[in-house]
Amino acid sequence: MNSKFAFLESMDILNTIPQYHTLLAALLVLWLLWLIAKRRYGNHRTVLSDDEVQCKLAEWQPEPLVPKTEKNHPSLTPKHITSRVGKRIIVNGKDCLNLGTHNYLGFLENKEIQEKAVATIKKYGVGSCGPRGFYGTVDVHLELEERLANFMEMEEAIVYSYGFSTTASAISAYCKRNDLVFTDEKVNFAIQKGLDASRSNIKYFQHNDVQDLESLLIKQAELDTKNPKKATRRRRFLIVEGIYTNTGQICPLPELVTLCRKYKLRIFVDESISFGTLGKCGKGVTEHFGVPRHEVDMIIGSLEGTIGSIGGFCVGSSFVIEHQRLSGLGYCFSASLPPLLTSAAITSIDIMERDPQIFMTLKEICVIADQGLREIEYFEVSSFPESPVKHLYLKNALQPAEEQKVLTSISNKCIENNVAIIVPAYLPVERDLPRPSLRICVSVLLKKTDIDFALKTLVTSTKEVLFQ
Repeated sequence: MNSKFAFLESMDILNTIPQYHTLLAALLVLWLLWLIAKRRYGNHRTVLSDDEVQCKLAEWQPEPLVPKTEKNHPSLTPKHITSRVGKRIIVNGKDCLNLGTHNYLGFLENKEIQEKAVATIKKYGVGSCGPRGFYGTVDVHLELEERLANFMEMEEAIVYSYGFSTTASAISAYCKRNDLVFTDEKVNFAIQKGLDASRSNIKYFQHNDVQDLESLLIKQAELDTKNPKKATRRRRFLIVEGIYTNTGQICPLPELVTLCRKYKLRIFVDESISFGTLGKCGKGVTEHFGVPRHEVDMIIGSLEGTIGSIGGFCVGSSFVIEHQRLSGLGYCFSASLPPLLTSAAITSIDIMERDPQIFMTLKEICVIADQGLREIEYFEVSSFPESPVKHLYLKNALQPAEEQKVLTSISNKCIENNVAIIVPAYLPVERDLPRPSLRICVSVLLKKTDIDFALKTLVTSTKEVLFQ
């Protein structure tokens, strides 16, 4: 009687189970049976005879491991540097005035920085031995972060050991899948790779065109009204450069900040070029325009240009910066910046704070060089006058390959005539491959006579190439 009662009770329980649960259980059993049958009976392979194997091998044409390289590819004939990099540099045996190195404040030849680096090696050795989060943090790393935060008047700073990974890691630490990122079409390759890693929805606007950006924001606002629930969950970012590496132009930061306030965007500014070159005290594009630094969510900078060291940094509020210490891949998984380079960067900041007049000197030299370059009839210069990076484009535009060839010949001729001017190299995988140009880097080490000599040599070399 008890067993009959238990059976009836179990049937009542089964009747309470939803039908779709039963269906799911049946499908699961069928799937397991199919998987077992496939594994047992589906592994039969056709055995080929020796003649068939040899025939297939004869027909197989493997792809080359390395693609064919042009005979005149520049990598096959590299330029040889046989001196230390400074105001002058020996290229292919020619003692040249150096206009190809990002040595804006001349720190690569500074004796004080060199002596500090040597003293640091004697105290700490060469390497840091590991990532910052494990056993690679030395007291000079903490000092450099504090000094950078104070110099930029921000709450906190984080230091990376490589400039490229600073930008790429910082972007992907915040921008995630389904986020919306607005960015300039001419941003540098490091930003491009950071955007690729983020897997966000990217919307490019025309170079330095605020109106085009606003039109994109207006269209997005219209889309948001159709799906307000989705819009509230979607984060929005704006990523620009202070001075664009690929064009030398300065971003219109005040107008961009206004749009960020209006459309609720978080703004990141890559100041790899503008840090230490713009502003009364070298604090970058925010100081140049008088924009309060709290209006910018994060500033990304490089230690490889103005500072004359290696690595990069990010500054912002503590809330923003602390997130990277566990989410910035270039910070978490790379060995920390070697102590000697860290001390060199600290000494560079000491000099910048001690001698702010150096930034006015750089500004004057940049403007003088810009005026002289614009007077050359064969080139057009679109770079910002106060930018230390100048891009020269042929006035008579040619096909990109032909322009590259002509500009390379002009660069080689300049080197023969003792002025080192280079053609910037870009990877074929870069988005919107920049137009070929001659790139000139201005330094405070240049005198008026140096600029005159460089301009005269550039004109002479260009004539020799164009009218030979």
